[in-house]
Amino acid sequence: MAAFADAAARLAGLAGAVLGWSPDAFWRATPAELAGVVAALRAGDAPTDPPDGATLARLQEAFPDG
Repeated sequence: MAAFADAAARLAGLAGAVLGWSPDAFWRATPAELAGVVAALRAGDAPTDPPDGATLARLQEAFPDG
């Protein structure tokens, strides 16, 4: 049981520090949700193409600066 408690404490700390999750958000998350977020963060290392002009124009229209 100590191994689980140690691992949970380590994951909760990482979720708070890296994801900004509160302890409540961590404990309410499913293992699949946590794994999905971690996978998305790891995928952030993969190179991606920058948005094209049309995409930027759509974003500027959808989210105009005030």
